[in-house]
Amino acid sequence: MQIEQLLAQYGLWAIGIGAGIEGETVTVLGGVMVHRGLIPYIPAVLAASLGSFVADQIFFAIGRYFRDAAYVRKVRAKPAFQRALSVFERHPVGFVFAFRFLYGLRTISPLAIGTTTLPASRFVVINAIAALLWGAIFVTLGYAFGQGIEAMFGKVSSIEHVLLPVAALLIGAGVVRHLVSKRRSGIEPAD
Repeated sequence: MQIEQLLAQYGLWAIGIGAGIEGETVTVLGGVMVHRGLIPYIPAVLAASLGSFVADQIFFAIGRYFRDAAYVRKVRAKPAFQRALSVFERHPVGFVFAFRFLYGLRTISPLAIGTTTLPASRFVVINAIAALLWGAIFVTLGYAFGQGIEAMFGKVSSIEHVLLPVAALLIGAGVVRHLVSKRRSGIEPAD
């Protein structure tokens, strides 16, 4: 079986799981897969959104129901946790909507929000809307980036020629973003 067939067959699962575990990089690669015609656009957006939504719900539940567990106490001691709570206290709805777009706060924020008194039903609704927007944005960016590759290099013959350079660029950008964030804050980001 060729890689294109594998991606076409398991691509939505990979996008959903990857969006929940890693986030933007996998979702952008999902957009590249959409561009190549391996996956339809709407299912790719829904898979990415669902993966992100489920991961955030899990972290929220951990914060809500296991706030005294060793793992949560360890995370609570991090400066990023306190920053997340501080912003949440000032703008609760806006922060719940926007945290997934904030580097260094994406993973820790739903856990922090889970330790607050925000009703779970309210978190679910805002999280679902934000996850749909997030999924649409990053799949669309991947789709647009896929068009840019073809415009620069002509029609590529196999998916490896698209995914490998895109993966390398995204990983490199992630490393640079991590180093810049670490240097600015003087601490290790929580993401």
